[in-house]
Formats: sequence, structure tokens, C-alpha cells
Amino acid sequence: MRRFSFFHLLLLSPAQSLTTLMLASPAVYVLWLSFTTSNYGLDPQFVGLANYENVLTDRHFWTATKNTFLIVNIVVYTELILALGMALLVASLGRWRMILFAVILVPYGISEVVGVLSWRFLADPNIGLLANAFRAFGGNFSWSRNVADALMLICTISIWHHLPFTFVILYAAVISVPRELYEAARIDGATALQSFWNVTLPLIMPAAVLAILFRYVFAFRMFSEVWLVTAGGPVRMTEVLGTYLYRVGFRFSDFGAAAATGWLMVIASLVLASFYLRTMYRASFAND
Repeated sequence: MRRFSFFHLLLLSPAQSLTTLMLASPAVYVLWLSFTTSNYGLDPQFVGLANYENVLTDRHFWTATKNTFLIVNIVVYTELILALGMALLVASLGRWRMILFAVILVPYGISEVVGVLSWRFLADPNIGLLANAFRAFGGNFSWSRNVADALMLICTISIWHHLPFTFVILYAAVISVPRELYEAARIDGATALQSFWNVTLPLIMPAAVLAILFRYVFAFRMFSEVWLVTAGGPVRMTEVLGTYLYRVGFRFSDFGAAAATGWLMVIASLVLASFYLRTMYRASFAND
């Protein structure tokens, strides 16, 4: 393997230093801000861990945390199952493959705000097509008053908008599996299900873990789906960590508590990411 010389590293240092500065400086500033009490027009005053204590004893924070983990797990694993099924279907098609591929990618090309507001209109309790469809079958979909219905709508919107991302990763992994392995499995008498379980699934597992990792991090920062649909209501029961941070920082003007919330989110994301990164490392380099 070719090694980098000191001259090569010296050439890379300006770009590396700029990237580090752009990423580290805001993070360090927010970390410092989390140890202060800060408001509009006031100089920050150091208060130690008081902001973290206030956040961790706030019942609305724990409601937001519970909703975040519930939504994230529903969204990520539902997306994974749907994307895997779609990837297998598209990979098995012939002449219509590219057309279906383009159709699947359409939601990802739509503005997130436009998509959320469109779904909100479709689910309007009075005139929405979805609400009318529920009523036609004897159901009642009242997301503006029912917390469970609101969370279901938020999960549906997030899955619809971000499913193409997971699909592309899994589709690339599925079509990269060598055809010779399927032929060998067929010669050995394996059924289609056995081929999937013993050939396809093990080979696409690193890509699946990568998709889960990215979607966990993205979904953990969810904001627009919740804010544009319910704004955390009713009575802040559908709030997630992203909307909690926004409300504390820009509605209550408590920048220190908002910064502390942000760092708690970073720590939680790193804990989740470390588990999946370890899994990816074991899957990719276990035999090296």
C-alpha cells in the first residue's frame, strides 16, 4: 500500500485544517454555551451543569425523547423492510426497471416542506382524502386531537420522503451480488427463499447497516415533519427532540438549555452510531 509522505500531508493540511475548523469551532462554541445562561441582549454567565440538570428534569424533554426513539425506530426499520422489498423487485425487472426506479426517487426530489404540507392537506380531518377514506371504512383518523394518530401520520410522512435514500443504498447492494452465486445455489437445489437468506442477505448486510446508520442519524434530528404537522401538540405530547430544542432556544430564548439539549442529542447519536459502526466493522473485516 502506498504511504503518504510528509510533503503529501503538507499539501493536504490547508483543506484538512479548514474542514476541522469549520466543524469544530461551532461544536466547541455550542459546548461552551451549554454551560452558560444566555438570552437576547445579555452576556453569557457561567452556570456549570445547571442547564443539563434543568433539561434532564424537564418532563417535556423526556416526552420528546420517548417520541423521538419511538418514531426513529418505526421509521428506520419500516423503511428498511420496504426498501429491501422494492430493491429486490426492481432488480428482478427487465425493460421497466429504470422507469420504476425513477418513480421511486420522486419523493426525494420534492421539497420537504411541500411534501409535509401536502400530506397535511390529504389528512385534513374535514376535507382530506385520507380522513374521508378512513371514515368510509368506519374508522376515525383525527391526528389533530389524537396523539397516536398524529405520531402515525408523522411516521408515514417521514417514511414516504426518505424511503428513496434507503432504497438506493440497498438496490446498489442487491445488483452487486454476483449472479454466479445464485446459479451455484440453484444447482445445489436451493429455493428462492433459501437463496435470499443464504446468498443475498449476508452480502447486502454491510449496506443495510450503513443505511440504518445514516437514517438513524437523520431521523434523530427530525424537525419539519413534526413542526409543520402538529408543532408538538396537542399539549406538547407529539414533541420530538428537534422541536423541543427549537422551542427552548427560539421560543423561550434559553440558548444555554438549547445548547445542552443539542449536545445530549449528539451524545445519543454517537452511542447509536458506535453500535452500528462496530457491527459494520465486524461484518466487513471479520475475516481479514
